[in-house]
Amino acid sequence: MSKDHINATKKLAKLLHDNPKQKVIFLVGAGISTSCGIPDFRSPETGLYHNLSKLNLPYAEAVFDIDFFEEKPRPFYMLASELYPGKFKPSKFHLLLKLFQDQKRLQRIYTQNIDTLERQAGISQAYIIEAHGSFAENHCINCNKIYDMDIFKKHLDKYQKEPIDKNFARCRSCNGLIKPNIVFFGEDLPKRFFATWDSDLETMDDKETRPIVIVAGTSLTVYPFASLPTEVSKDTTRALINRELVGDFKASPRKTDIIIECNSDDAADIIAKELGWSKQLDDLIKEHDLLTTIPDVTDELESISKELDKLTIKEDDPKAGEEESSDENKKENKSNSSKENTQTEQKIPAKKDFSESKST
Repeated sequence: MSKDHINATKKLAKLLHDNPKQKVIFLVGAGISTSCGIPDFRSPETGLYHNLSKLNLPYAEAVFDIDFFEEKPRPFYMLASELYPGKFKPSKFHLLLKLFQDQKRLQRIYTQNIDTLERQAGISQAYIIEAHGSFAENHCINCNKIYDMDIFKKHLDKYQKEPIDKNFARCRSCNGLIKPNIVFFGEDLPKRFFATWDSDLETMDDKETRPIVIVAGTSLTVYPFASLPTEVSKDTTRALINRELVGDFKASPRKTDIIIECNSDDAADIIAKELGWSKQLDDLIKEHDLLTTIPDVTDELESISKELDKLTIKEDDPKAGEEESSDENKKENKSNSSKENTQTEQKIPAKKDFSESKST
């Protein structure tokens, strides 16, 4: 961490220290979880999408496409088994977020992550907006009936032991596929995301309630989340904690922006020290047993890669035939509203015959 970035972190900490009544809104992404052993999605060579490319999917993001999942759930089941909550521990930065809650300085956390590590760190759900959903709840993709987290996990465990189609989680009412409440391409973001953000924007208009907005560990490429920093009022201080300059911080920088180009955990150490929270952070580290070895990202990628090697998306795959036999159970009047991609700049193709994607 360079001297300039150390000084920038201390500048942010001083601003927080000198304004003890000012709360903080965090906008976070996969970068705050990579030290936990969870690879991010878009990094070259190490990102999940890079590894998924070897599967010869129509496009790497197809594993999170609702139409593709409906026809071929197997790739998502493989990915879910690797990323499912319980395998990973929170990072130092997650624990710093917990300290902001404990010190009554936390206004909100908007997270793009589906790993539920904010919850595992002990942060109240009232503060967390999971913009892209999470594994915490499940629903039927046909009738939207809600199911507990354990339902999908039970079938996921069965599928890992015996990867056949009858072990996919299906709705008791309509026999549609059940999936976690993760926002897929082609699905709308949670209404709570938009409603809460509108409410938080209003607090930025009042000097008495104006928060500081800290963006951490995100490439700011996935919309509409990536647009949030642009909507922050000009009178509100924005800070970026990231390995590189991204999004509106790069395109339309403000004189009041605080830029900290570093690992989020390194910044967490400095912020905690400058605010006099080092002992509390150390206590949380011990409580969550973070002193033990955290799985390396490369180890996780190797595990994912091995699972990918077991999969094929060939048209003549006998298991693919089993999946297609369930088509008669799909609802004919499924809404076409999911065909619009509201989640990313990249256009996701409308529903197509994914069986055309054959392994070579």
